Amino acid sequence: MKYEQFRTYINELFGQLLINFDEDDEYGYCNFSSKIYRKIGYATNITPEIIMQAAENKVELIVTHHDAWDFVYGMKERCIELLTENNIAHFYIHLPLDYVSFGTCNSLLHLLGADKIVQQSQHIDGTSSIGIGELESPISLDALVERMTNLLDEKVYYQKYNNLQIRRIGMVTGAGNGTNQLREATNSNCDVYITGEKSLYTVQYAKFIQMNLIVGSHTFTEIFGVRSLALKLQERFQEIELVQLHEEHIEVMGDLNT
Repeated sequence: MKYEQFRTYINELFGQLLINFDEDDEYGYCNFSSKIYRKIGYATNITPEIIMQAAENKVELIVTHHDAWDFVYGMKERCIELLTENNIAHFYIHLPLDYVSFGTCNSLLHLLGADKIVQQSQHIDGTSSIGIGELESPISLDALVERMTNLLDEKVYYQKYNNLQIRRIGMVTGAGNGTNQLREATNSNCDVYITGEKSLYTVQYAKFIQMNLIVGSHTFTEIFGVRSLALKLQERFQEIELVQLHEEHIEVMGDLNT
């Protein structure tokens, strides 16, 4: 797969979403060359550790959801140095991957058992509206918590306010910790709201409106959208090999439900 082929296919997959969001702010290409890329590694985040792991696995292109954040001071510059030193290209795609049909939210909803996507997450007034998925066969919140725990391979936080069966799931992967998103979930008759970060306001408001709440990590609620993109690349360019790069569960601390 050549760089020109890769970029053309990204344009084909994301279309108008790439026009809606600025390159370098919400998606970008780094350290590409005229070489043919045969081995792609993917992860949610780009870090020095991810780049060194990619180098050890002879990965030629890393695909991530996030770029290195500018406010993690110095890390972006170090990542660029390591990409250059190891002759590895990097592509990241943030908000367009959140809102595309195969993206972060819908990928997780489907894996949790949602048979129907009722509402696609969108960018409205500077924030993410919720995605909504429905289960064909409703399950208990405890069963959904167990399903998400197994899927993310990490302990998740949850608040349970009733014993009703869960059919309709509201979701924003990653930093969907806004009270406006919880309000949208309750106004949309969701039985539970799932996201990848929480704050004091998240837990207070969920309790106030009696909305069942499940919170996984930012990294592992979003990895499945990156995997979906990687699989689409492999489907188009069948000669490429995919490697999921290992990320630590550093966002999970202690027993969150005691």
